[in-house]
Amino acid sequence: MGDGATEFTRVPGKRPVVGHLLRLRRDPLGFLESLPAYGDLARVRLGPWRAFVACHPDVAHEVLTDFRRFDRTGPVYDKVRQAMGAGLATAGYHDHRRQRLVMQPAFRHEHLSGYVEVMREQVTAATADWQDGQELDLTEAMFELTTGVALTALFSSRLGGQETRELRSALDVFLGGLTSRAALPGIGRLPTPGNRRYARALDHWQTQVRRLIEGYSEFGTGQDDLMSRLLAARDEEGHALSYQELSDQVAVLLLAGGETTSSAVVWAVHLLSGRPDVLAAVRAEVDAVLGGRAAGAADLPQLELTGRVVKETLRLYPPGWLTLRTATHDTTLGGHRLEAGSMVLISPYLLHRREDFYHDAARFEPDRWLASPPATRGSYLPFGAGATKCIGEEFGEAEATVILASLLGRWELTPIGGPVTCSARLVLSPASFRVWLSARSTTS
Repeated sequence: MGDGATEFTRVPGKRPVVGHLLRLRRDPLGFLESLPAYGDLARVRLGPWRAFVACHPDVAHEVLTDFRRFDRTGPVYDKVRQAMGAGLATAGYHDHRRQRLVMQPAFRHEHLSGYVEVMREQVTAATADWQDGQELDLTEAMFELTTGVALTALFSSRLGGQETRELRSALDVFLGGLTSRAALPGIGRLPTPGNRRYARALDHWQTQVRRLIEGYSEFGTGQDDLMSRLLAARDEEGHALSYQELSDQVAVLLLAGGETTSSAVVWAVHLLSGRPDVLAAVRAEVDAVLGGRAAGAADLPQLELTGRVVKETLRLYPPGWLTLRTATHDTTLGGHRLEAGSMVLISPYLLHRREDFYHDAARFEPDRWLASPPATRGSYLPFGAGATKCIGEEFGEAEATVILASLLGRWELTPIGGPVTCSARLVLSPASFRVWLSARSTTS
């Protein structure tokens, strides 16, 4: 880390119009892993914008925790907010602070046991029709399950299987198209089939959110769920969330509750399939703790290894693999001068795989978490850092642990086919992961 401002070693790029955007789209993870060779702060070009990638944990932590210098502003966030609203995941610091104060009580630890009971009920219901010898796309099945958890915990309601599949299909198009629109201005105005699909998907997503809120307003009074807590919440001045703010929060919570947790569970199964020794140890733990039943809140403290598997999975495949901040004024970062408006990208995927912070970083090793957490701030960021750190961290970790333990205790999940294809959209998720189901003898 330098003290004075220095020149950048620029990352080579062959196409002046799109810069490194094609490399980022074709092989995003490989491209990101190549950047530390260019210093603690690598300069890249993404379409019309010059950007910088924080390649050192100290730089990343500085950007994520200093809102006086770096905020969620600029043209990319403008486009994201047009599609997703200004919820906790997208709001600038001033709006985020107010929203978080309003929403924090709904995520207090004392509510977790109730949410875990929802998770237990949903995983039991979702796997009730699974058959020995059945072939299953685990990516689709886990999205349906975690969306069911989110809907039940949020609205005390649920979608049917077909409705959930339609929602996932819309999300696939929406999230993929949003990435392109955020990076390339003007692309959304072209009358292409892809743009028409994106518009339909966005409309489906926003319509579904409206229907859920309106349905809750009509039938959801008196429920002990997250939505009732959000409706009752007030900020420091006694103000409730507006309808638009509520809609924005619901959209973010549905996305986070469905897409991110389901991805973590599937990646965990994928990683365990390559480490039969760890898989056997996890099964021994869940057999001893659960005995074939689904996990509940009281089981979480005893599912220590399963919890470490989740933590290590989030290190290797963090759902929020890439985030962005914009310099609010001229400043210095990592020994380099940045002009106001400069974009700084932070990739937990990149930082989590640095050999100088994690020994044998590419190896799936849950027992590395038996030791103390990494001493360097910013080297483990699956839920972000600072004031915008994910409000649902405890909820998400508990959900992934409950689902993973419940599945592995009752089923053998044998992968089918070749290598897993990674879909690096807003969420780092496996495009498809087909498995062969075999009922275990411990099933009760």
